[in-house]
Amino acid sequence: MPFTFDNSYARLPKRFYSNQLPTPVAAPSVVKINHPLATQIGVNADALNAAILAGNEMPEGAEPIATAYAGHQFGGWNPQLGDGRAILLGEVIGPDGVRRDIQLKGSGQTMFSRNGDGRATLGAVLREYLVSEAMAALGLPTTRALAVVTTGEQIMRDGYEPGAVLTRVAQSHIRVGTFQFYFARKDNEALQLLADHVIARHYPEAANADNPVRAMLDAIVVRQAELVARWMLVGFIHGVMNTDNSAISGETIDYGPCAFMDVFHPETVFSSIDRQGRYAWNNQPEMAHWNMSQLAQALGPVLGDDAETEAKAALALFSPAFSKAFYGGFAAKIGMDQDTAELRVLVTDLMEAMAQERVDFTLFFRHLTTGVKAGDFTDVKAMFTNPEQITAWFTRWDHTKANAALMQKVNPVFIPRNHRIEEVIKAANKGDLEPFERLHSVLSRPYEAQPENAEYENAPKPEEIVQATFCGT
Repeated sequence: MPFTFDNSYARLPKRFYSNQLPTPVAAPSVVKINHPLATQIGVNADALNAAILAGNEMPEGAEPIATAYAGHQFGGWNPQLGDGRAILLGEVIGPDGVRRDIQLKGSGQTMFSRNGDGRATLGAVLREYLVSEAMAALGLPTTRALAVVTTGEQIMRDGYEPGAVLTRVAQSHIRVGTFQFYFARKDNEALQLLADHVIARHYPEAANADNPVRAMLDAIVVRQAELVARWMLVGFIHGVMNTDNSAISGETIDYGPCAFMDVFHPETVFSSIDRQGRYAWNNQPEMAHWNMSQLAQALGPVLGDDAETEAKAALALFSPAFSKAFYGGFAAKIGMDQDTAELRVLVTDLMEAMAQERVDFTLFFRHLTTGVKAGDFTDVKAMFTNPEQITAWFTRWDHTKANAALMQKVNPVFIPRNHRIEEVIKAANKGDLEPFERLHSVLSRPYEAQPENAEYENAPKPEEIVQATFCGT
């Protein structure tokens, strides 16, 4: 058997999900199976085949369901969303003792599809595979990609594109929007059942608190704050930080119109549907806090006798947790091991200088790291057309005290640059998967110099710049 299932979510009452078989596809074919991940989570990769991974065949023990949730999308309330193109096969418990969902994404229509086709394009699936696995290699909490199969069918988006199914792995797919779904329906029993489930699954230490739901909320708020700080430290922009894309587990989920910045500017937006810049790089902390406020509101009926006080106290944890993670992380990026008031000013001034000159975010810290090791910052200063501001910054940053080994651990050499992903998608749509395999291999070792792959470090040429990314729904 490929999976040894133990399906706790399917044991919740029926109003939490819809029993749903995937819709069979015409001619499934395996593109990629993530063997290291399979070993990590206790899945027998040798027993996986295209039929199982496409949803044409149900593995033993599977209880396929589409889960219910609601959400705020770009601030607008939608009372019913749910898994419109994804089906949860079940849960496995890995050798590490961690419970994880096995989900097929792009597996056909469900009762939550809202007239959508329930399918995914090969391009969208390969983007999620590459970016989620790159995030894991960078050390950030994330959903993972276990496998990709093509379906032998064409999917209509802007034009016809090859269809595909992603097998996604997550510690769970429970979202802020899952709690919102039952709050909106005034189903307090479901809220308590869901809170109990999340505590048992993700925050067992909260069970012993005087107010377990409040302790759970505290932990979720802190985990979200730290997650967003870590995104920003590698230049990542999620693109659709809606409450239905905010995972209770603290993992990055739903890689639609996401991107890593090339040139740095705090107001950078890539998502083609984020026309107001709601989820720009520098707005992500505020939006994550807003999402947490929606979670606190949804938990109100089960948060205690003075729910408002409890919610405010929990939300007050966000800002200090974010600042500690963000400035502590930036301290490491410039080789310092302490977060001080002086350092925060230094970081702020550095970001202003980088933004004014539109300096490549990843390359700047890459050159800064090699500069500390070599004692030569020529490559760093060459990134600035007007060197006065960065020269003044250098006089305040004591590079002789910078820890090069620390910098090398936190400043990646390689990120999944947008133009490289577009190259992969264009090639894959023509049947050529070699660029995908090569980029995936490069991104699996993001902190290592790879002389044979040095071109993957480079920023895009003007004609290669990707201005917008798309969801693929």
